[in-house]
Order: sequence, then C-alpha cells, then structure tokens
Amino acid sequence: MEEVQSRVLQHEGDSIRLIPAEVISNELFQGTFLNSLDMVDGKCGREYHGSVRLAVLSDTHVSRLSQLPGSLVDGLSGADLIIHLGDCTGKELVDDLRALGDFRGVAGNMDGAAIRAELPDEAVLELGGRRLALTHGGGDHQGLRGRLETRFRGVDVVLYGHTHQAAQEWVGDVLFFNPGSAAGKFPALRKTYGVIDLGEFVRAEIVGIE
Repeated sequence: MEEVQSRVLQHEGDSIRLIPAEVISNELFQGTFLNSLDMVDGKCGREYHGSVRLAVLSDTHVSRLSQLPGSLVDGLSGADLIIHLGDCTGKELVDDLRALGDFRGVAGNMDGAAIRAELPDEAVLELGGRRLALTHGGGDHQGLRGRLETRFRGVDVVLYGHTHQAAQEWVGDVLFFNPGSAAGKFPALRKTYGVIDLGEFVRAEIVGIE
C-alpha cells in the first residue's frame, strides 16, 4: 500500500485518501477497501447507532441547489448523508450540498475542472457496516451495470448514475442502484432521486420529485 501515490482532500475536517482509478479494481478484488469513511451522526466523530439514511442523487446538470425542486431539498435535509453521483455540473451546487448536510460525491463526465479538483472519479465508503462503491459510470449506457459488476468486487452496494434512468437491481447479495436524474434530463421520464436505509437490512427506494 505504501507505494501507491495518493492525494488528500479536506472536507469539513475529515480527510479522504484518493487512489488512482486504475488501482481501485485490483485493491477491491484483493479485499482491501480504499477511501473508507465511518460516518457519524451527520458529522465525523461518533459512530452511528441504528440505521443510516442516505439521500442519493445524480445527473442534476444545474448550477445551484435553488434550481432544483423544494421537495427534493426537503428530502436531502432529512438524510444522514447526501451522496451525489456526478454531473452536478456547477461547483456552486457542490458547495450548496455541503452546506445542507454531510456530503460525499464523485465527479461525472460532464463535470469541469473545479469539481474534479475536489471530487474523485470513484470512491468506496464503509458505512453502517457495509461497503458502498460510488461512481458516475461512463461509456455506452447499454451494458453499464455489467461493467460495474466486473469493476467493483467485494462491495455490498454499487451506486452509479450516467444513464439518467432510475434502476435498482439485486445481483446476488449486491444492490446496484441508480437514482436517475434529479432534474429529469432526457432520457429520464421523470425527476427522481433515491433513499437508502442501511440497518439490519438494506432498503432502497426510487423517489419521484414533484
């Protein structure tokens, strides 16, 4: 592990070690989980007790949180952790989400240098006793889930975006979850985000945004 070059970004007092994307698959396959983070009561310090609620969104393609529906903002505010899976595409939106609550995210293919300077392309979180892979995804929409299955091994949940189409699918014991586009960008049929509860069981829901 010492020979792997990494960089450290500071997010509200906690540090996340970022590993080059080409290393992640090999490390995951070997059972070594990188970018792990113990989330605690909306802050870092004390461990969660009981279930952890995640609000998961992707492909917003807006500059500010104020450009998204108020019902979505209410849903995000009630979560222990907000996760954005890329294509924000405004740096100010990332700042707004951090101000709203505990936040983690990854960059998407439409995100510029300002976002990529702060968010990794991929990450793995250890949260609520489970390991979650975060990625935007890329390339052809067809076959994306299969490519992610190959890339991320040994995790419990794979969170991804890119397609703008909400999906949740269990493959064995692994949940593949795409919250769709929170802005309803084509080819999404509606605006959606996701809610995931991590407790004794993993419960996931696609939520339509009015």
